[in-house]
Amino acid sequence: MPFALVILVLAAAWRIFTLHVPALSNFSPLMALAFCGGVYFRGRWLWLVPLAALTLSDLYIDHYYATQYHYEWTVGGAVLRALCFAAAAGFGQLVSTRRSWLNLFSGSLGGSVLFYLVTNTASWLGDAGYAHNAAGWWQALTVGHPQFQPTLFFFRNTLVSDLLFTGVFALAMESVAQRRGAPSLLAGRTSA
Repeated sequence: MPFALVILVLAAAWRIFTLHVPALSNFSPLMALAFCGGVYFRGRWLWLVPLAALTLSDLYIDHYYATQYHYEWTVGGAVLRALCFAAAAGFGQLVSTRRSWLNLFSGSLGGSVLFYLVTNTASWLGDAGYAHNAAGWWQALTVGHPQFQPTLFFFRNTLVSDLLFTGVFALAMESVAQRRGAPSLLAGRTSA
């Protein structure tokens, strides 16, 4: 439990910190933590760690965007993000039965793409600033609103951070398994 709380606090703090470093927007360990939680954690309550970090940091980020940009996140948006993280944990659960480096990469990539498509499509559907046609959807997926960085910039950061942090978490978990003498991907054996 203390380890989970430390991860929760660090992940939420990192997400809030990146608000003040625009180049790191959407560069966060949360999706990788949700995915790897599905892969490696047998206790289902540990899956709640990334969801709790997401929810806690969303409260601050909502306030920040409301005061800085007069742009408010909705409860529906928060629920949608949480569902994407739950889906990433589900991807992790699927990968856990046939763990390999390729499956870890594929699952992490799938979580990133799902989050990107779902959240930007939801923005397109619910935001009056987008035309509700194919061109408006394309705008939501690529450039977004002019007062913000392009959505492809956010996707790039999401993708890179998801792959990077998944690799870091997986290496840590696999090295622990190897030290314990359990099957590990580091030894060329699957640990499923």
